[in-house]
Amino acid sequence: MNTVEFLAGNMLGAEGMMKMTLGDFSEQDMLVRPVARANHAVWQLGHLIGSQQFMFSALGAQLPELPAGFAERFNAKTAGVDDPAKLASKAELLEVLGKSCAAVAAWARTLTPADLDKPGPEPMRQYAPTVAHVLAMSVSHLMMHMGQIQVIRRKLGKPVLF
Repeated sequence: MNTVEFLAGNMLGAEGMMKMTLGDFSEQDMLVRPVARANHAVWQLGHLIGSQQFMFSALGAQLPELPAGFAERFNAKTAGVDDPAKLASKAELLEVLGKSCAAVAAWARTLTPADLDKPGPEPMRQYAPTVAHVLAMSVSHLMMHMGQIQVIRRKLGKPVLF
């Protein structure tokens, strides 16, 4: 296995773990906040999808087009929204996340080892100076939010998974 395959596989593995984490969540569970002003799972998934779109489009990856109005529904200004009609369903979010992660992994598999050393997107270079850093960081970002959602699982009394 080479570094490119490792990074692509990590993206798909993290996405699979997120789906397992949310597997027994109802639509109502998706809107639970672990504490006041913390983000619920719906907003976190929308944020992750939007972040992937930004990061990888800036690197030239062709990601699936987001549903109309998606970016506007999931930004810093909407983090406090609890109305499901203004957000997205669990099924829609998991479908879009799956397509996005699959597209990132497929794009990553087209890279050569030399491509991994190319500069990351200009706005991210301070913390993700290369393409390899962006790929690794995007998996870490997904896993960080999954950890936050694990806290929601505990609040809801759901079984510990990992």
